[in-house]
Amino acid sequence: MKFDYPEGATPIDDDELVDLIPVHITLQSELNEWEQKNILEAIKILDAKEVSYPEILSFQYILKVHFLMFDKTWKWAGKTRKSMKNIGVDVTQIFEMTKYLCDDVKYWIENKTYSNDETGARFHHRLVKIHLFPNGNGRHARLITDILMRCSGKSIFTWGNKDLYHEGEVRNKYISALKEADNNIYKSLIEFVRT
Repeated sequence: MKFDYPEGATPIDDDELVDLIPVHITLQSELNEWEQKNILEAIKILDAKEVSYPEILSFQYILKVHFLMFDKTWKWAGKTRKSMKNIGVDVTQIFEMTKYLCDDVKYWIENKTYSNDETGARFHHRLVKIHLFPNGNGRHARLITDILMRCSGKSIFTWGNKDLYHEGEVRNKYISALKEADNNIYKSLIEFVRT
């Protein structure tokens, strides 16, 4: 299968590609469609259960969300990556950095350090930056951020109201806002998540 990745996307390694569950898929468009169906099923399951922010902000729940999103697509669904990517912390730091993030977000919520939108934007950005999984990190980080927002009684983010997977102006704004956040400048990302 040949992949054509948009800028900023994480390529799937050959050793990860062998873990594709549906054997009938031969085109990237088929994979994209299959993954989207898998994600929509996960959203139904996740929407059916109320969760508290301490539950959401746990390593186990973060893995569970990714597993549900990709369990019918990849054998590595819900498992942290084993190789270095074009983005992300060293694989040996994934658990530790995720725990720090979860502890930080709990503190921000309990002490009202930031607005709800800024807390959500910061949580999303750091999850993407850690890059826990072989693939699907952006989609996972957006979904779990929406779960956190809903749990806080706030409306979910609109994420630019467009498809963020394909190359285009909206994706470029999103990637640019994430890069600014890498420098601790969150204004563009906070604005983007509500456009």
